[in-house]
Amino acid sequence: MKVASLFSGMGGIDLGFMQAGFDIIWANEYNHEAATTYRYNLNPNVLIEKDIRKVDALSIPDFDILIAGFPCQPFSIMGKQRGFDDPRGNLFFEIARIVDIKRPRIIFLENVQNLINHDSGKTFLVIYNTLASFGYCVKYRVLDAQEYGNVPQRRQRIFIVAFLNYDDCFKFEFPEPIPLTCSLSDIFDRDTRQSDELYYTKESKYYEQLKRIVTEKDAVYRFFDEGLSPKPFYICPTLLASMGTMPNRVPIIIDNYGIRKLSPQECLKLQGFPDSFTFPNIPIKSAYKQCGNSVVVTVIKRIAEKIKTIEE
Repeated sequence: MKVASLFSGMGGIDLGFMQAGFDIIWANEYNHEAATTYRYNLNPNVLIEKDIRKVDALSIPDFDILIAGFPCQPFSIMGKQRGFDDPRGNLFFEIARIVDIKRPRIIFLENVQNLINHDSGKTFLVIYNTLASFGYCVKYRVLDAQEYGNVPQRRQRIFIVAFLNYDDCFKFEFPEPIPLTCSLSDIFDRDTRQSDELYYTKESKYYEQLKRIVTEKDAVYRFFDEGLSPKPFYICPTLLASMGTMPNRVPIIIDNYGIRKLSPQECLKLQGFPDSFTFPNIPIKSAYKQCGNSVVVTVIKRIAEKIKTIEE
């Protein structure tokens, strides 16, 4: 089955489907730096860098599966929760516009957990009813990456899978939980000195507080709205897109050289990306933002493998 990707970002969903054996024939991303990362790591020839609102649905090659991690900030409890009142929230209807014309066999959507509760459930009902009005059978579930992706990150996301063929829908089941065998120690490189910009020094206003609290080498810490977490985490809190605009929101560890933020590459590992996936020469704040906006690839791969079984 051929796959078309909307709101592709740096390619996390696409990569998960590729790892499951699917062929990405067309992709779209508006953000230039995210598109640069996508082209650097994945097929550079399939990505169209363009505002989705200006894409003619008839110009998209025929495909069987539409995948999209549409903008989540309008629905996130970390944001203002403006939903469809936010222009980014209305981008779901661009998905609907393309679905109405192309009618793919399967639709795969990903968003924040709060989508299901936003506006007392009315937002999710609009999405569900829109897909149903096109004749799709819809299944959805909230999955946590630490339970379904074997990564030590608490990351709960809703996954929506819709099928034009009801037999396909009845055959499909979401994956079952798996044991978490990957620990924070498998993610963090404490023996190699990182770039100086990652380390907190005495010049930082947070240094004394960090020195007092960040003491456990097998743990991770993070600043929240109320301040630095006084207790260590042994499962990393959710990586946020705000890591790119608020540097103190990048999780913090202690290594053999001092107290520092996680590197972008460590954030990629927490998102289930392989070691071969790296960032091109882009600003570090963009790398952090892309990580926070992305998905856990190992979770995507497991769902994609389940989709693949409906043909077997």
